[in-house]
Amino acid sequence: MKKGIIILLAFYCVSIHLDAQTNTLTAKEKQEGWHLLFNGKDLKGWHSYGLPAPGKAWQVQDGVIALDKNAQSVDEDLADLTTDEEFDNFDLKVEFKTGDCANSGIMFYVHESAQYLNAWETGPEMQIDDVICGPDHLSKMNRAGTLYDLFAVDSEYVKAANTWYEFEIKANKGHLQLFEDGHKVVDAYMWTDEWKRLIAATKFIEMPNFGTFKKGHIALQGTENGKVWFRNIRIRRL
Repeated sequence: MKKGIIILLAFYCVSIHLDAQTNTLTAKEKQEGWHLLFNGKDLKGWHSYGLPAPGKAWQVQDGVIALDKNAQSVDEDLADLTTDEEFDNFDLKVEFKTGDCANSGIMFYVHESAQYLNAWETGPEMQIDDVICGPDHLSKMNRAGTLYDLFAVDSEYVKAANTWYEFEIKANKGHLQLFEDGHKVVDAYMWTDEWKRLIAATKFIEMPNFGTFKKGHIALQGTENGKVWFRNIRIRRL
């Protein structure tokens, strides 16, 4: 067998192996208490915020959740994709990539009721934003990895559009830690006087219950800017 063919076969086998690991848990992860929020096949366990089912723009394509909007998409099609389950103390890991100039986010402690039109009115957001041309990429409070409008981060661990990487959100009894590809970028405490002061200095002051909920849903933000994909969404209760 020629060397070039051997290399191609080896690459193919590695690719198959990597694909097999997507949206699965190792024996060690299972032992540690992780479970999948996305099974890689359908949107079981999810709905769009304020709606009984996922909006039409949220699709499963080749083992990933894709926001597949088009010129005919309406707001309900793009409504934030929200877990059916609620969580209090948790460790969440999500892999994602964005298209050029995309803007999205991962929200947590989201409270769902007829009182609110949007998930972001209730729960904080770890910001997803294309570092090159995303609408918030120049703002230190709104760039990728920030706790949107509340805690700034340096973007040195953020990759360019169309590259997979991972966010981790760990919230345990008010202690909040955010990670970009394993690098801690935010370490803060929620529900303290300082937390209330930070909220009071933002637009969220007009939303009196924002950031107060100690149990809630996880939500993936629908975007009107660019495209976004999610996979390997896993969580463990702490």
